[in-house]
Amino acid sequence: MNRDEPERLVQAIDRRLFWQGWIASGVGAAVVFMSIGFLLAILFDASERDELGRQNLPVALVLIGVLGAIVSRAAIRHRREALAWIVERREPTEDEYRLTLGLPRYSALTTGAGWGLAAIAAVAFNLDQSVGAAALIGASVWLGGETTAALAYMLSERTLRPVTALALAARAPERSVAPGVRARMLFAWSLGTAVPLMSVLVVGIVALTKPGVDVEAVGAACVFLGSVALAVGFFVTGITARAIADPLTSVRGAVERVAAGELDVHVPIDDSSEVGLLQAGVNRMAEGLRERERIRDLFGRQVGEDVAHAALEGGARLGGEERAIGALFVDIAGSTSMALAMPPTEVVRLLNRFFRVVIDVVEAEGGLVNKFEGDAALCVFGAPVASPDPAGQTLRAARVLCERLDQTVPEIGFGIGVSAGRAVAGNVGAEHRFEYTVIGDPVNEAARLCDLAKERGVPVLASDAALGQAVESEREAWEVGERTVLRGRLEATGLALPRA
Repeated sequence: MNRDEPERLVQAIDRRLFWQGWIASGVGAAVVFMSIGFLLAILFDASERDELGRQNLPVALVLIGVLGAIVSRAAIRHRREALAWIVERREPTEDEYRLTLGLPRYSALTTGAGWGLAAIAAVAFNLDQSVGAAALIGASVWLGGETTAALAYMLSERTLRPVTALALAARAPERSVAPGVRARMLFAWSLGTAVPLMSVLVVGIVALTKPGVDVEAVGAACVFLGSVALAVGFFVTGITARAIADPLTSVRGAVERVAAGELDVHVPIDDSSEVGLLQAGVNRMAEGLRERERIRDLFGRQVGEDVAHAALEGGARLGGEERAIGALFVDIAGSTSMALAMPPTEVVRLLNRFFRVVIDVVEAEGGLVNKFEGDAALCVFGAPVASPDPAGQTLRAARVLCERLDQTVPEIGFGIGVSAGRAVAGNVGAEHRFEYTVIGDPVNEAARLCDLAKERGVPVLASDAALGQAVESEREAWEVGERTVLRGRLEATGLALPRA
């Protein structure tokens, strides 16, 4: 909002509510006067009706003007006190928050209070002349006031939605403040059905119990009251339906977007009833899903997407299982001298370039970069997702990785060791902190082959055991050379190099 927009919003709402209050009271007064006229035509003769009309009309006009002005002035002062935080562009205090959300109720209460005073005054004024006329006029004014108060609530609740949304945006609703769906439907019923039907009921009782009733007067009264019921019922039902349907439509749209995978949704909360609680609940649901997705993404980046998916699907628990796997160990040659010769930030930048290539190649071949160990990485094929040819995948990844590293980071020397065989793959650690890892001879052998490759100045060495488990097409891409006993092992290992 620009500087003047909050004040313009409050002024526009003030004007609209002012005229809505007078229009609602004017319509209510017209209906009451006409209802009284039809009922008096049934109960009294023409001379008595004319006398009552001459006496009550000036009083009624004065009451409407005086009480209407008092109610309007009180409502304006109350709204300005409640909405001062909007004009001043700040967060509402607890009192202002409560007053803002209670404005529709205040409008109904003040309107009803004004009509109640009018009903009391009408009864008192006519009591000395005719008890029956006093009771009839007082009851009609009371029912008209009830109808007008309910209509004032529904109109003001609709008009005040923008400021209600601002208040609820500043502080999410913790409980229902406004009347809910059931209460709104009762309002609609009282406005459109209860009051007109009660009047028709009175007409029918009088027609059945009083002798000599004018049939035309009874028919005219029923036609008028029935028309009022149809018109008011249609209008009020439309307002009530829209007040409930609009928020639910926004909620349904948000739910459909979430179901389609779009989690960045937010429903404006513009209702302080249980409908608003539903809107806030959808926002909390979307926020929770976004947080879950962020955690899932971070989890996948930390442990690998396959490990994350397996944990989310089957749960994460300690222990492992034996699998046929391929192990690829890659390490940078001369990392110590590189760290001494370069600033730490440059070393990190170079390592990130190096490992980006490793990750891309390994994942493209269906493997998992299981862990980073400083300037080295352990890559696994066949776990946690089983593979029909883990050894072949590992050998092929090693050949591609050599080419890519030479092209992308030619300034870095490296060594790659490849092995394959049976190993245990699973979660190791404690219940509150563990990691997915692979333990077994293939991992140890791959690390030893990586060290030997760096010592001999060759980019990659694979074990003959890995070649023996790979498919024939991949074996043909390698050439087995000498046999040597690797550090920490008792038996000689056949060494294989990629064919030139």
